[in-house]
Amino acid sequence: MGSLAERLGVRTPSLYKHVGGQEDLTRRIAVLALGEAADAVGRAVQGYAGRDALGAAARAFRDFVLAHPGRYAATVGMESTGPDDPLAAAGERLLGAFMAVLRGYDLPDSETVHALRMLRSLFHGFATLQSASGFRWSADIDESFAWLVAFADRGLRAASRAADGPPPPGQP
Repeated sequence: MGSLAERLGVRTPSLYKHVGGQEDLTRRIAVLALGEAADAVGRAVQGYAGRDALGAAARAFRDFVLAHPGRYAATVGMESTGPDDPLAAAGERLLGAFMAVLRGYDLPDSETVHALRMLRSLFHGFATLQSASGFRWSADIDESFAWLVAFADRGLRAASRAADGPPPPGQP
């Protein structure tokens, strides 16, 4: 808090008039980050469906994490204190943006939460590793990311087909 007060040109006690401490500050940053990420993903997917929406959402999310790694880091592990917590509302907005993507895959309701967790794991993992310079191989990072999106798309399409029952004999 002392470093922040110094950067803002105020005394540390003055900062506490506006922020309740480190945890409160981190929570406020997390709310801001989730809201901004939700806006970015929501804008990106407008007018798209299926794989196009998935790719747009993935790129928007990744771009946000890479542009704001500190803000995004504040969201990791931050738990909502209840339904009235602004963090819950911001998180719901981001989930809503990804739910819009999943609607294009016509998944059964029982599969939706699993699909959301899969997307979060894939996109969060890739973006946070990339922001931490975690990919040191010679392969192009953008090519790997496109491969990841295509992989997720294939899985989501397979889950959608599985919801319709087994394919007729002789059909994949």
